[in-house]
Amino acid sequence: MAVSVPEIHGRLRRHMVRVPEVIHQVGGIRIFGKLIRSLLFSTDVAIIRNCNADAVIAVYPFTPQPIITQSIINASSLPVFCGVGGGTTTGSRVVNLAMDAEHQGAFGIVVNAPTSNLIIRRLERRIDIPVVVTVVSEEEDIRARIEAGAGILNVSGAAKTPLIVRRIREQFPDIPIIATGGPTDESILETIEAGANAITFTPPTTAEIFKGLMQKYRQQL
Repeated sequence: MAVSVPEIHGRLRRHMVRVPEVIHQVGGIRIFGKLIRSLLFSTDVAIIRNCNADAVIAVYPFTPQPIITQSIINASSLPVFCGVGGGTTTGSRVVNLAMDAEHQGAFGIVVNAPTSNLIIRRLERRIDIPVVVTVVSEEEDIRARIEAGAGILNVSGAAKTPLIVRRIREQFPDIPIIATGGPTDESILETIEAGANAITFTPPTTAEIFKGLMQKYRQQL
């Protein structure tokens, strides 16, 4: 029997970014007692505060900085998974950033695809939150990643994401997988059916949301 879930809205906070409903079909990953099905891919604290996702994956194309991690975690009411480098930023700096993120309250840390297995092993030994390893190609040695200490795989392979997820799931049925869902309900559902446990969602930008609001305001005038 279907269970009715009451939903409460405020007068002012009714306007928010909502993840696609189809994401709710994914099973999720339970981390520290919290079930996470959807992850918002953003560092925009205004969108983070006005979204119904289960968690935030805060990865950005610059050298990770503790002040950015601290700001996002402090502003978010959701669990935050923080990027700590692994591409341009390497070595002990990645480990130090990860330890700082854990101390700030991060739910997990995310490393880039080029991160060496040696660094993943060091991270797994030093922190007590999940090490999320990004996977971008079906050619990667997933077994070596898992043996090094990857607790969760974050698959981001563009159009090949469902293929990569499916291949990983066939070999490693129990490894938790986060994956990008793509731009449509159909692509999200394909990724879920391939074996993803949770889906990342890229929201519209603040400028795109403002554009729609401005058009509405002009019509009202």
